[in-house]
Amino acid sequence: MPLLDELLQISVLTLIFLVGAAFLAGWVDAVVGGGGLIQLPALLTSLPADTSTATVLGTNKVASAAGTAVSSWTYVRRITPIAATALPLVLCALLGSAAGAGLASFIPRPWLSPIVLVALLAVGVYTLLRPAMGLVHDPRHRGRAQVLRSGGIGGVIGVYDGILGPGTGSFFIIAMVALLGYGFLEASVHAKLANLTTNIGSILVFGLQGEVWWLLGALMACANVLGGFLGARLAIRLGSRFVRIVFLVLIGALAIRLSLDTVALLT
Repeated sequence: MPLLDELLQISVLTLIFLVGAAFLAGWVDAVVGGGGLIQLPALLTSLPADTSTATVLGTNKVASAAGTAVSSWTYVRRITPIAATALPLVLCALLGSAAGAGLASFIPRPWLSPIVLVALLAVGVYTLLRPAMGLVHDPRHRGRAQVLRSGGIGGVIGVYDGILGPGTGSFFIIAMVALLGYGFLEASVHAKLANLTTNIGSILVFGLQGEVWWLLGALMACANVLGGFLGARLAIRLGSRFVRIVFLVLIGALAIRLSLDTVALLT
C-alpha cells in the first residue's frame, strides 16, 4: 500500500490524536514503562476496523522503538547498566520478541484489551501490596543465578512483547525489582535496553510481513522521541520514589480504561 494511501484512511483529527497519544506514551514509557498501554489502545480505537492485528502492533512498534532508543541513551549516559544482567536480558528478549511477533497474527483484535487488563491488574496489585519494594537498589543474585534469572525475564516478557506489547516496560521493571532486588530507577535502565531490543525484533518480523504503516509510524515516532527524552530526564532527577508513584497512577488509570473497553466488547 502506498504510504500516503495509509494516511488517507484516517482523518486529520485522528492523526492529531494519535500523535498526541504517542508523545504521552513516550513520556510515560521513559519514566516507568508501559507507554504502549496508552499508544496501542489509541491505535486500536482509531485505525479502520478492518486493519489487521499485526498491522496495528507493527505500527505501534515503529513509534515505540524511536522513543525507547532516545530514553535508553539518556538513561545509559547517567546510570551504567550491569553487564551480567543486561546481556542475557537483551539477548533473550530479542529472541522472545521475534518468536512472539511471529505468533501475533493469530491473536484476534477483540482479545487484546482483556488479556492486557488481567496482566496489568496483577502487576498493580503486587506493587501496591509491597510499599517498600524497589525504593532501594539491593541486588540479591550474582553469577550464574543472576544470568539465568535475567535471561528468563528477557525471554518470557520478550514473547509477550512480540505477541501483544503494551506494558512490556512495566513488566520488565517489576520483574527485575521483584526477582533481582533492583531499585525502580536501576531496573528502568535495563528495561529500556531490553524493550528497545524487543521492539527492533518485532519490527523486523512485522516489516518483512508487510504489516506496518510506515508513514504513520514515523510521525508518531517523532512525538514519542520528544516525550521519551523529557520523561527520562525527569525520572533520573527525581529517582525511584517518583517512578513508583507514576507507575501506580499509570496502572490505575489504564486499568479503568481497559476495563471500559472490555465491558464494551462484551455488551
